[in-house]
Amino acid sequence: MKKFLEILSNIWKIDELKSRIVLTLSLLLVYRFGAQIVLPGIDTAQLAQLNSNTDSGILGILNAFTGGAFANASVFALGIMPYISASIVVQLMGIAVPYLQKLQKEGESGRRTLNQITRWLTIAICIVQAPAYLYSLGALGVPDSAFVLGKGIDFMIPSVIILVTGTVFAMWLGEKITDKGIGNGISLLIMVGIIANLPQAFVQEFISRTATSNGGLMLVLVELILWFLVILGAILMIMATRQIPVQYARRTATGTVDNSAMGTRQYIPLKLNASGVMPIIFAQALMFAPGLLGRSFNQNAVGQWMEVQFQDIFGLWYNLLFAFLIIVFTYFYTAITVPTNKMADDLKRSGGFVPGVRPGEETGEFLDKIMSLITLPGSIFLALLAILPALVVKLLDVQPGWALFYGGTSLLILVGVAIDTVQQVNAYLLNRHYDGLMKSGKNRKG
Repeated sequence: MKKFLEILSNIWKIDELKSRIVLTLSLLLVYRFGAQIVLPGIDTAQLAQLNSNTDSGILGILNAFTGGAFANASVFALGIMPYISASIVVQLMGIAVPYLQKLQKEGESGRRTLNQITRWLTIAICIVQAPAYLYSLGALGVPDSAFVLGKGIDFMIPSVIILVTGTVFAMWLGEKITDKGIGNGISLLIMVGIIANLPQAFVQEFISRTATSNGGLMLVLVELILWFLVILGAILMIMATRQIPVQYARRTATGTVDNSAMGTRQYIPLKLNASGVMPIIFAQALMFAPGLLGRSFNQNAVGQWMEVQFQDIFGLWYNLLFAFLIIVFTYFYTAITVPTNKMADDLKRSGGFVPGVRPGEETGEFLDKIMSLITLPGSIFLALLAILPALVVKLLDVQPGWALFYGGTSLLILVGVAIDTVQQVNAYLLNRHYDGLMKSGKNRKG
C-alpha cells in the first residue's frame, strides 16, 4: 500500500501527466453527466418499462455501451456506437476502394482525411439511427402519455438534432481525451459506461444467491474467484508476445553492411493478440444486424427464426456467429495494424536480419507467417472469452447482468483499456526516472 501511494505521489509530481489525468477524468464526468439528461419532451417518470426491457439481451449490451443513456432516453442515447460503426465501414472499404487505400499510405495527412470521412459518416449513420430510436421507444414500453409534446414534427426534428449532436459531442470528447488526455478516448467512454453497470449487476447476483437460497455466500465467493481468474487470463492473453530474434550487422565507415561482424542480438515482440479488444467491438456492432433483419422479415419462417435465435445473446447460434466474427476480425485488424512488410524494410535499412532468413521480401513473408500462426490461437482464445458469459449462464445459472462481466465484450474492454491506460501512465513515469505502475522498487535517479 505504501508503494502504491508513493507511485500516486510520483504521478502527481509530473505536471503534464497530472494535467492529462485531470482533463481525462473531467471529460469522462461530463459524459456521465450527459447520460442522465433526458430528451426534452419526455416524462422521465414513465420510463420504468424502458429500463426493464433493456436489462438483458442485445438491448442490454447496447445500454451498457452507452452507460445507461439508451434506457434513460438521454441526449447521449445513441452513445459512441455510430462512430464505431463508421470506423468499421471505413476500414472495410479501405480494402476495396483505391482512394481510401491511397489515404492509408499517406501517413499523418492521410490519417486526418480518413478521420474526417469517418466523422461525416458517423453523422450520416446518426441521422438514420436517431428517428429509428425515437419511433422504437413505443415498442420498448414507453407509453404515448410519456411524450409531453406528442410524436409530431415538433418533437421529432429537435430530438433528432439533439441525438445527432449528442453523438458528435461524445465523439469530440473521445478525440479530445486521446489528444490531450491519457488513454484511448473512445475506448474510455465505452469503459466508463460499462463500469457504471458493474455495481448494480453484482448486487442483483448477490441478492439472487442469498435471498432465495440459490447457492448462498459460498457460491458467490466461487463466482468471484472465477471472475478474477478470467480477468487474469484476459490480461495474459492481451500481453502475451512471441519474441523473434534479430541480429544487426555492423556498418563500415562508408555505410555498407559488414555481415562478417555481427552486432547485438535483439528481439521483435509480436503480440499473440495484436488487435486488442477491437475485434470484440467490431463483432458486437455487427451482431445487432441479424436480429434487426429477422424483425424486418418476420412474415416468413426464416425471418422468425432469425428474430428468435439472434435476440438471445446467450443462445447457441448467436454465440457461434459472434465467435466466428471475432476470429475473422482478429485476422483482419491484425493485418491492418501490423505492417510486416514495413517492419522487414526497416530491418533491412538498419542492417538487421532474422537469423536464417534473407533480408527484405523473405523476412516480410516470414513475419507474416509467424503473425498468422500466433494469431490463430489468440483469436480462438479471444472468441472463447467473448462467449464465456453464455457458458456461465447455462452452466452456473448466473444472473444475465452479472454474467456479461465474465469475459465477453464488457470484461475484455475493461481489461484492455485499463492495460493500455496503465502503460501510457507507466511510460510517463519511466521517462521521468520514476518507478512505473508495472515495476516495483525505489525511485531511479537520472
